[in-house]
Amino acid sequence: MSVRVERDKETGVAVVTLDRAEKHNAITPEMARELSDVWRGFRYEDEVRAIVVTGAGGRAFCTGIDRSAEVPQPSSPYTIDDPLLTIGPKANDLWKPVVAAVEGMACGGAFYLLGESEFLIAGEDATFFDPHTTYGMVSAFETVHMAQRMPYGEIARMALMGGAERISARRAHETGLVSELTEPGGALAAALRAAAVVAGHPTEAVQGTVRALWSVHEAARAQALAHAPHLVALGNLPPERQAELFGRRGAGFRTR
Repeated sequence: MSVRVERDKETGVAVVTLDRAEKHNAITPEMARELSDVWRGFRYEDEVRAIVVTGAGGRAFCTGIDRSAEVPQPSSPYTIDDPLLTIGPKANDLWKPVVAAVEGMACGGAFYLLGESEFLIAGEDATFFDPHTTYGMVSAFETVHMAQRMPYGEIARMALMGGAERISARRAHETGLVSELTEPGGALAAALRAAAVVAGHPTEAVQGTVRALWSVHEAARAQALAHAPHLVALGNLPPERQAELFGRRGAGFRTR
């Protein structure tokens, strides 16, 4: 199992950990199914009233899809199979609050999870970036998710600059993506404290509030996501060309 779940009956908080530290917690199709099952299972666990999602190892929260994984695609240009579409809590009809604790890198497909969390807490050495365009891929699903919580100029710059630029935790805090900064390594403890407070409130009121907040952007988000598969199908380079660009990746980038 690459997804570890721990429950604290006293506080009512569960911790979901992406547990592939050696691969920067990159997500395989099997891991995506595990995450979906975990979120759906929480709907039936009344003792779990709030959840923290984090990544193992401290070097990365998550770096998106594991590029070594095979993801077969249908031949039709009108459809696309994306194993990350259902890795988030809202995609699985879970309305219990989720707090993300971010250490190290969070990029690409990580935004499916961050975009469906209620708020983010990050260590000061965390960085956020989206390398899609660098490797000839359209940033559609990820950009739609993050556009709900980042100013347009910030999400546009991150998506268009690709792997050439990383957003520091401090800049993410300044622009509202991150609600609280901690010392490196302190994000999980801070997220647990916040989640315990939320879990201490009547869960019906909390879940109703989550649902109300989500409804503010839900219509626009759903409409935007409906366009995403077509944009990906039209704009992505062939897989072999993507792999060639990925193989040339370098360490040069700037952080702001």
